[in-house]
Amino acid sequence: MPQILSQPEARTAELKPLCVDLDGTLVKSDTLIDSLLVLTRTHPFLLLRLPGQVLRGKAAFKAFVTENVSLDVAHLPYNRKLLKFLQKENSQGREIYLTTGADARLAQRVADHLGVFREVLASDGTHNLTGIRKLASLRDRFGSDGFVYIGNDTPDLPVLAGAAESMVANPSRRLRMKLRAQGITPSHAFEERSEPLRSLIRALRPHQWAKNLLILLPPLLAHNHSIRVLTAALLAFFCFCCTASGTYMVNDLLDIETDRRNPKKRLRPFASGELAPSSGLIATALLLTMGFATAQFLPAAFSFWLLVYLGSTLLYSLYLKSIALVDVVVLSGLYTLRLLAGGAAANTPISHWLAGFAIFVFLSLAIVKRFAELENLRLTGMQLKNGRGYLLTDIEQIRAFGTASAFAAVVVFANYISGPDVIALYHHSPRLWLIVPFMVLWLSRVWLLASRGELDEDPVAFALTDPASLVMGGAVVAIVLLAM
Repeated sequence: MPQILSQPEARTAELKPLCVDLDGTLVKSDTLIDSLLVLTRTHPFLLLRLPGQVLRGKAAFKAFVTENVSLDVAHLPYNRKLLKFLQKENSQGREIYLTTGADARLAQRVADHLGVFREVLASDGTHNLTGIRKLASLRDRFGSDGFVYIGNDTPDLPVLAGAAESMVANPSRRLRMKLRAQGITPSHAFEERSEPLRSLIRALRPHQWAKNLLILLPPLLAHNHSIRVLTAALLAFFCFCCTASGTYMVNDLLDIETDRRNPKKRLRPFASGELAPSSGLIATALLLTMGFATAQFLPAAFSFWLLVYLGSTLLYSLYLKSIALVDVVVLSGLYTLRLLAGGAAANTPISHWLAGFAIFVFLSLAIVKRFAELENLRLTGMQLKNGRGYLLTDIEQIRAFGTASAFAAVVVFANYISGPDVIALYHHSPRLWLIVPFMVLWLSRVWLLASRGELDEDPVAFALTDPASLVMGGAVVAIVLLAM
């Protein structure tokens, strides 16, 4: 008598094994590139050995990187639509295989974490399992036309063409064109990504350009409003915006794994896999080229400060950001450096009082950013994994440092507006004292909100979106105009 199968058993018997690619398919990023970025951040001297590993072949190169970097597979940017589909198929008894060119040890860790794969087929340090070699491996295992494959880019084309059924996940434009040319129509497309241009704009962090308005302060405070000076200041502003955005992207690339563990930063374009690191590197090169090319139209002193800014931010991203207190001192110095660069561009020296005020107020803002990070982690009960060199027990001491610096800035500002230079520039200079209570109010409010866990981690972004901050900023501008 013939055996009668239940409906799930019959469906499983009919379905062919499902083979899934990893990089760009199951995961929206490339795990090899991610690992190289982590290697650059954690073991930079090992980069010197990479050329020799490349000469040994792709499989050996991948094995070397995997040996030295333990990528956090729990926080990789998985394609959620595809993962949900795989979980459903697995629950119905379908055999699913992770078939990838990534190193087998990394692929196995991904498989162990997700728990939906029957087996892993991957590069083994000797053979690089991609393209034709992957197709041959799958045919040896399942027979010709005996499997279903899910891929995302042109290296997957031979496998997609040789599969009984092809599916794609976030397919590249090149793959779409080649599939169309060969008359292959994927049965499913698991699309989960944002518009690349929108992601690129987010990576530039244009809201952070507000910091570069400090470049305009030296000529404005000196009442040097000639067209030539203002043009130079605006060119300097453009140079810093280009350079800053380039360094922001470098910072995000180096922090890609750390950001993925953060509930907010995991949504950044590189951490979320919405933007390829290669796009970020190309954009960074173009931005830095534009910034330093434009700087050639300004005094040489400005180019010097721009170069100092670039070197300091790169050193900060690579190393200094992990040293407690040194990181906030560097950040406050970068704010002050903008004033020096603005003065150099406009040939307008800045007052030592203004420089002192900038150091203290920006040190306070840099510290409150770190304080807010720690306080938000403490309130949510999350573990501290940001690699900044701080402990949760440091909160009270950090608060003391930051609030002391804030009020030191107020004292320096009071001395600044009482100086002979300011009195000579403003016909009604005593009115500038009205700025002091607004300054005290705003700084105190920032620290109060940070202590309550209600402050965004970036005080600049907070100031640009907080209605009360905008009102106080408008009042300060009005007082300055009245004092003139």
